[in-house]
Amino acid sequence: MAIKKLLVLMLSMSLSWAVWAEDIKLNPSHPDRYVVVKGDTLWDISARFLQTPWRWPDIWQANDQIANPHLIYPGDIIELAFIDGKPVLRLKRGDGKLSPSIRRSSLDDAIPAIPIDAIAAFLNNPRVMTQEEYDSAPYIVAFDDEHILGSPGYKAYVRSFVDGIADGYIVVRQGEEYLDGETGESLGFESIYIAESAVKLKGDPATVVLSRSTREVRKGDRLLPAIEGPIIQNYFPHAPDSEIRGRIVGIVDGVSQVAQFGVVVIDRGEQDGVEVGHVLKIDRAGETVRDVVKGGGAEVTLPDEEAGVLMVFRVFDRVSYGLVMESQRVIHRHDVVRTP
Repeated sequence: MAIKKLLVLMLSMSLSWAVWAEDIKLNPSHPDRYVVVKGDTLWDISARFLQTPWRWPDIWQANDQIANPHLIYPGDIIELAFIDGKPVLRLKRGDGKLSPSIRRSSLDDAIPAIPIDAIAAFLNNPRVMTQEEYDSAPYIVAFDDEHILGSPGYKAYVRSFVDGIADGYIVVRQGEEYLDGETGESLGFESIYIAESAVKLKGDPATVVLSRSTREVRKGDRLLPAIEGPIIQNYFPHAPDSEIRGRIVGIVDGVSQVAQFGVVVIDRGEQDGVEVGHVLKIDRAGETVRDVVKGGGAEVTLPDEEAGVLMVFRVFDRVSYGLVMESQRVIHRHDVVRTP
């Protein structure tokens, strides 16, 4: 379903490329053609041709004589051409002859839009929960053989399965609280992934067996139903239709700053119109300094400075996770994100 939606969106963009191509700026050192190699991403390839790589769908010219003309594979050729003075990117496959392609390639071999390895760990975990959701989740009350902590292979006893019991669960622990960058309102808590577990005996308490832990499991840790596989494998970068403005309120892994391919949390989510694939500008928040001339404690806030670009890859109700795709300077908490 995600692939089909991606192709429909990209086809609609290719049909209206002439409208959008007028303000596309080419990379001054762009090539006329590029041969795709393994390890490329669509973003990287587009950066060779465009100053704003995420705009590549706006000038993509689909070739209906090639099967899956929106899926790009190693060995394919991307060419830059001009129609009525406007740039277009088009795909040539194999020897470039305009004949139906009989190539059968796995979707897994297709070039991804962004480096999936950078976000794979975040597609299922961590999650964002409200305090109420966390408090009502099933919890570990004890371990077998009077163990104080749990490790892979240990049995644990779980209470509060109120809506039936699934076969597999992940064990989580409440982490950082995310606050709105302007109002300070609580937007939810990060749920830190601790371990996996399989239900062996239903009941109250139920018995689970722990596996694949990243740290020792504690009494009171919560259980959430496991999600199989990545949530989304393909991404369609695009700007929001409306003005979105927020702040970076969390940096994953507990660091204070990130650069390219770092994962950040922003204080805008589905309620604010944020979608998977949204591209947002990052501005370094202007520092507030004392006005030494006016005195009397007078302060002035310096202008925001452009710092980079992120793409949203996972959306929750009030917050979203984004991958920093470009960084002109180090990205910090409280930096501003906005519609480009």
